[in-house]
Amino acid sequence: MSVNVRIPTILRTYTGGQAEVSAEGSTLSEVLADLEKNHTGIGPRVLDDSGKLRRFVNVYVNDDDVRFEQGLETPTPDGAGVSIIPAVAGGC
Repeated sequence: MSVNVRIPTILRTYTGGQAEVSAEGSTLSEVLADLEKNHTGIGPRVLDDSGKLRRFVNVYVNDDDVRFEQGLETPTPDGAGVSIIPAVAGGC
């Protein structure tokens, strides 16, 4: 299954500056593995050393937060949109 992955600005150095790339996989885990295969270095920025989503990275499949779905096993149907969104903190 082919999906479109939206890449945040901070990770675009791994995608040659592209804001959106294609990846293959029927689950989020497979999509992230394909993303790492084609854009080396992006995987460790999204997943921690134990292979789980990093605490301050939010991932959505279409409009659904995968933390409230099936996590890395969330299905990624053909044509789905995957968004990687780093958490933003700060302020006064």
